[in-house]
Amino acid sequence: MSNEWGPLAALAGEWHGEGGLDTAFSHSRGEVLGTPYLEKVTMKPFGPVDNGRQSLYGLDYKTAMWRDDEENPFHTEVGYWLWDAATGEVLRGFVVPRGITVLAGGTAAADATSFSMSATLGGAQYSIAENQYLTTNASSISYDVTITIGDGTWSYSETTMLKMKEFPEPFAHTDANTLHRVA
Repeated sequence: MSNEWGPLAALAGEWHGEGGLDTAFSHSRGEVLGTPYLEKVTMKPFGPVDNGRQSLYGLDYKTAMWRDDEENPFHTEVGYWLWDAATGEVLRGFVVPRGITVLAGGTAAADATSFSMSATLGGAQYSIAENQYLTTNASSISYDVTITIGDGTWSYSETTMLKMKEFPEPFAHTDANTLHRVA
């Protein structure tokens, strides 16, 4: 793949990870649990997408995560990763079918092997939007992710700060995994 995709070029393909760890509040158990998971991700390149003078290249992505031997994933996402070479801006826009949409962003060099993106609830540029239920019960007030690219692998470490009725202070829901190229 050519360098029009900047740091995203290395992410194109199909990926599998078995060492994920989700640290979240379990409503059924009433406690914070660290749960291992496996994950499958596909990232398909597209572009350019011209927007006035702006030219973006991106990856159309889907991910799903399963605990143990569950038949159905406990978490799925669909969205886009975008690269704007003119500004060095890297973006991740995604929807989670719990009623939440995130547009996270940051800057990176075209040849970066590590970069970070973030978003805040109601942010003017990079923002989180959520449905009424989440706003009342588990509002995402910030999202931060760091991506690290290796040889045939990439990993992420992300933290979503949640305002939850169960905790007097914001709660850090974390996820991390290393994915390996399978195609």
